[in-house]
Amino acid sequence: MPSSRLMKFSSADGDVVVEVDERDEGFQPVSRTKLVIEAKETFEDALTQIRSAAEKTLNVLNSGTLKPDGIEVEFGVRFNAEAGVVIARTQAEGHLVVRLTWAPRDR
Repeated sequence: MPSSRLMKFSSADGDVVVEVDERDEGFQPVSRTKLVIEAKETFEDALTQIRSAAEKTLNVLNSGTLKPDGIEVEFGVRFNAEAGVVIARTQAEGHLVVRLTWAPRDR
């Protein structure tokens, strides 16, 4: 039996299909032969969660005394049958890469 299945998100512009790990919590296949499960939310709702996580991260990094000239935030996302979108993990920890940059200043 495969360890992943396909999950279909409804979208105003057409369906979006992503691969999910069937060992994830909340995965309940309708039948052994069904290859695609229906997502509990729209694809736009899933992307809204990603945008919210990015906005919150940038808000925190922009506040305070560091005042970087540039901020790059990279996090892997994973689609989950129960939770929708989750930050993907690498090994046993969450995956989040942050790069802060400062341009040289004329003195």
